[in-house]
Amino acid sequence: MLTRLRLLAIGLIVALAIPAAAQAKTFYWISHGGPADPVWTYFLAGAKQWAKDTGNTVNTSFHNGDVASQQEAVRAAIAAKADGITTTSPDPGSLVEIVKEARAANIPIINFNTPDPKANFNAYVGGDNVTFGKHWAQYLVDKGLVKKGDFVWMPVEIPGATYGVQEEEGIKSVFGPLGITYEVTEATLDQAEVINRMVDYLTANKAKVKAIIGLGDLVTGSIKRVFDQVGIKPGEIPVVGWGNSLDTTQEVLNGYVNAGQWQDPQATSYVALSLANMAASGIPPGFNVITGALYEKDTAAVYDKILSGK
Repeated sequence: MLTRLRLLAIGLIVALAIPAAAQAKTFYWISHGGPADPVWTYFLAGAKQWAKDTGNTVNTSFHNGDVASQQEAVRAAIAAKADGITTTSPDPGSLVEIVKEARAANIPIINFNTPDPKANFNAYVGGDNVTFGKHWAQYLVDKGLVKKGDFVWMPVEIPGATYGVQEEEGIKSVFGPLGITYEVTEATLDQAEVINRMVDYLTANKAKVKAIIGLGDLVTGSIKRVFDQVGIKPGEIPVVGWGNSLDTTQEVLNGYVNAGQWQDPQATSYVALSLANMAASGIPPGFNVITGALYEKDTAAVYDKILSGK
């Protein structure tokens, strides 16, 4: 009798499990970044982990700063009747109409990594880039590393992309009133080209650059290799900027970068997909999730350990 009851219980569990498996959903994770950018391997890892943990399908794509390509990818996800979409903002205002299309189709669309308040996303997960920019500029001022009349160099992978535009807005609000000038230069998304361009710029302008703000992870993570090639010692030129890579955690630990900005890349993707899934189940997210912390040498080992998977 007991054996029969056990078989009956097992049968019920299997019966319940089958429809659960059949209800697996399909989500889209869409990035303006490039697969060669180390930080995006961590964002991607968070998406893959979420798919593994939930049993749902996550289709992922990178668009290397190509706005039209990313717009097409989001529209393709809508046409495929996705259960939910998570996407970065490739350019301010570039997804406003497409987000309307997703909402009209009752498809939750979550913004992550780079916010765009102009678009009516269901929610945002990630950092506040304007605030990050303010903090980086204020850090240099408060530490006495720059003063009135100084010049700050700000390399960025994709000029005009949302993240850099918003960060510059925050930086300008601090540097402008203080009479500190700056220049934003293009570094591209190719690691070798990034280093070549940064070496060329510093070789030509080393004497006037009083500090560097890395507006993206790829540029900040290239500082050691650039300094070594140009012959600049760690700490000779103060550096602050993004810190979501092992390259940058090591640069902070070894004195090449003064402070790095952490954005919880794996968690950002994981939480964004969770919110999309929640919304797809009929529970609308009525909040944003803001991530991020600025770390120095004393706490860099914490983030180095996370990124190295130890």
